[in-house]
This record gives sequence, structure tokens and C-alpha cells, in this order.
Amino acid sequence: MCDRDGTFFRKFSSAEISRRGFLKTSAAGAATVAIPAHLAALLTPKAAHAATTVKATHGSGFCNMGIFLAKERELTKADGVDLEFVVTPSNTEITTMFGAGLVDISMIPYSNFMTLYDAGAPVRIVAGGGVQGCIIVAKEGIKSAADLKGKSFGTFQADTLEVLPYDYLKQAGMSFQDVDVRYLNTSPELAQAFIAGAVDAICHIEPYASQCVMGRPGATVLSDGTDLYGKGYSDCVLAARIPLLESDPGAVKAVIKALMVAQSQAESDKQAALNDTVGSYYKTTMEAALDASNKQPIVVDQRNQQQFIIDRGRSMQELGYIRNMPDAGAFDWSLLDQVIAENGELYGSLNLKSAA
Repeated sequence: MCDRDGTFFRKFSSAEISRRGFLKTSAAGAATVAIPAHLAALLTPKAAHAATTVKATHGSGFCNMGIFLAKERELTKADGVDLEFVVTPSNTEITTMFGAGLVDISMIPYSNFMTLYDAGAPVRIVAGGGVQGCIIVAKEGIKSAADLKGKSFGTFQADTLEVLPYDYLKQAGMSFQDVDVRYLNTSPELAQAFIAGAVDAICHIEPYASQCVMGRPGATVLSDGTDLYGKGYSDCVLAARIPLLESDPGAVKAVIKALMVAQSQAESDKQAALNDTVGSYYKTTMEAALDASNKQPIVVDQRNQQQFIIDRGRSMQELGYIRNMPDAGAFDWSLLDQVIAENGELYGSLNLKSAA
């Protein structure tokens, strides 16, 4: 893992830092958390969603393209809502800020959401973000799970990009004890670590996974997730804090509708969607983005992924991130249902959805 001063460190041991200890800072909600100084200024006496402004955090993969387009094209403004991004320097702080209530919605990996829900944070999954696109890439000479034994493996902690390799190795009769896991902070950092030869294999999202395949001669894709989970598996979801759901459900509906509009636009003109996001949001080449564009599509209606997400809780338990399996209470599809009912033509135009 590259920490923020650029050095690498080895896999955490239980004596140094437990996964539950890590979550004391990231799974904030029911308890007080230590907010980094550079984020503390964002705390205000009023709610983050004051007036018609909704503050949001997001990740960096193609599963976030819908919310990126909603922001860039101001798709929420038609319903009187201003979508405001709060940028975080690392993946961990996305979870921290959402759990602590500094923002009211987040496009977040389902795994990170689980840590907050398990800790008692007032959060619910209300819609989908993107599906598939979690990809294990290995250096030349590594062709199977068995070849990973003793090799260094880069990923993010408590992320879907950790769940997939955990499940991949488990299916092959192996575990994380068989590899040297290194946790990194950001998507560009993880990609560069692999391309530069600092790690032997990684699990990454698109478009960075394709960038890694192109950037390191002989690189091999070991799994794209569909071999384990099937086609259309969830990666990231739109989650909202209960205070916003209760006080201003219309604002959440405006965001969900904007994501549907963004999905429809991206499906009908992918190049335009890439033009609006590559460079500003995706630090990769247009070539890599074009190659990756079909591998991690926007899917707002992920109601059919509820059980898949719940089932991944077993791996999150085994990894030590959560104590209890998530349940149906983690989901609130009611506003998504309303948006679909009120926008039949828009919903009907979507290529990818639960009803398809």
C-alpha cells in the first residue's frame, strides 16, 4: 500500500491494526468519530442538505459516472435541487464523512455501506450506481489463483475490490493468508502501483483496470467478477442518510431521477458521456476509457441485487469488518419506486434495469 507520504507498508497484522479498529473511524454514525482537521471545517450547525442543496461524496470508478453526469450536466436542477460534491483525498474518508453526517448522500461501494449500517449509522441504500467492473489483474506469468500464492496484492480496505479477491481465493481453496495484501488510498495510486511493478496483482474498477492491462506488458485478467457472481452484479449504490429521507424525500427523488436521466444519456451517447468525464473525473486515457466503457455500466434500478448484496455480508463478516449480516432493513427502495412510477417513459428507455 502507498500511504500518503508515498511509502509502502506490508499487510496489517492483528497486533498492529484490526479491521474492526479501522472501522472505528470509518463506520461512524452511532458513535463520535475523529474527523480529520481538513474536513472539520465542513461541519456546520445546520443540516448538510439545507435549502435545496444536497451534499454528496463519490468514488472514482465508472460506477460513479451517473452521478458525475448529473453534476456536470446539472440534471437535478430541473427539480429544484443543487447537487454539491464534497471531494475527499482518500477512499476511507468517503465512508467517514458519510457516516459522520458531513454529507447526506453517497455513491458508495455496497461493502463500505455495510460497515456503516453494522455500526448503527442512520443510512439506507435507495438506488443503484453501477454494476460489474471489479477486475483482478495480475502481472505476466500469473494465470490462476494458485499462481498468486506468495505474491503481493493491492486493493482497498473494506471495499468491493477486497471482497472479490477474497471470494476468488476462497473459491480456489485459498485465503488472504496466501498472499501479501497491500492496501492503497486512491484509484490512480492503485493503478500506478501495479503499472510500476510495486505490486504483483490488484483488484481494480474501470477504467483503471483496463489502464493497468494496457500499461503493463503481459498483464492478465484473472477475474471480472462475472465468473463468481454472474452478470450484472452490484458494485456501488446510492445511499442516503435517514434524516434527509425523512425531512426532504423530494430532494432524494430528484437525485435518483437525475441518475436515470444520466443512464439514459450514457446509453444513447457513450462518447459524449466520456468526453464530459474523462480527464476531469477519470485520470486515464480516452483509449482505456473506451475499452472499459462496456465493462462497468450505470444501473440505477438495482432492486434485483438486494439479495446479492446481503449475501456478500458473509465475506465481510469473515474479513472482520462487520459483526452482523445485513438484512432487508438496509434498503429503502420506496423513492426509487416513486421515481419509476412518475417517469414511465424515462424508465422504459433504460437498457439495464431490474425489470429488463
